[in-house]
Amino acid sequence: MIDKSRKINVSEENAKRLADMSLRIRLDAMDMALASGNNGSHLGGSLSCVEIMSVLYGEVLHLDIENPLNPDRDRFIPSKNHCVLSHIPALAEAGFIKREEILEFQKDGGRLTGYPQRQEIGLEYSGGSLGMAISVGVGLALSSKEKNRGNKIYILMGDGELNEGSIWEALMSGAHYKLDNLVAIIDRNHLSYDGDTESVMAIENLSDKFRSFNWFVSECNGHDTYDLLKAFAEDPKGKPHVIIADTVKGKGVSFIENRPEWHHHRLSQDEYEKARAELTGGIS
Repeated sequence: MIDKSRKINVSEENAKRLADMSLRIRLDAMDMALASGNNGSHLGGSLSCVEIMSVLYGEVLHLDIENPLNPDRDRFIPSKNHCVLSHIPALAEAGFIKREEILEFQKDGGRLTGYPQRQEIGLEYSGGSLGMAISVGVGLALSSKEKNRGNKIYILMGDGELNEGSIWEALMSGAHYKLDNLVAIIDRNHLSYDGDTESVMAIENLSDKFRSFNWFVSECNGHDTYDLLKAFAEDPKGKPHVIIADTVKGKGVSFIENRPEWHHHRLSQDEYEKARAELTGGIS
């Protein structure tokens, strides 16, 4: 069942619980990256949105684990679907899959591919082609409004993805239809596959751009779970909501942070051990 009366718990205690969840997700991401072997994986962009995933799946989303296709569920649409190394562990934390299944990532015959869509385990959308998911979200939000479902649609986008013109068309639509059940989250890690976003094609000032499109804007530290809780708890009336979360690509592992080559890379056994030691402070 879905308890629609439940409100977001904005407290230091809850933020600490979600920070602990974030550490587990980062460690699981390392396990998945190692298990993927020579296939490599998207570590950089997965690690930048770990806290976003923790807050979404640990507190914000109204889901029904027993009936994952419940039409009244909130929807999470990962437009930057290369966040899979943090998304799948978050699904395990929420109870959609067993934790041991994450090690089957990219294995033949498994359910967890690079860009998976399996609604029965909470994977609502198969990304890969950037710039499309926000249009999907507008359609879902509009349908939910018309059917009085009372749920929300959450879209996670990368900042480099904002170079796609289709996104801005969808933003105009969301504002035009006053979709206050639509929440976009921007993982503002400042680094795309091709390099620094402001060098590739400058997108600042993002807040001003979104406001000019008549969206309600929240800005926060994307690695501070308390700051994220406050942002998600804001409830603008009559406007879609965008949360611009300032993050670091590869957050938590020094040799991955702000390194464009780790957008997609193979993790060696030695690198895996160094990363786990750094994340746990040397405690196994």
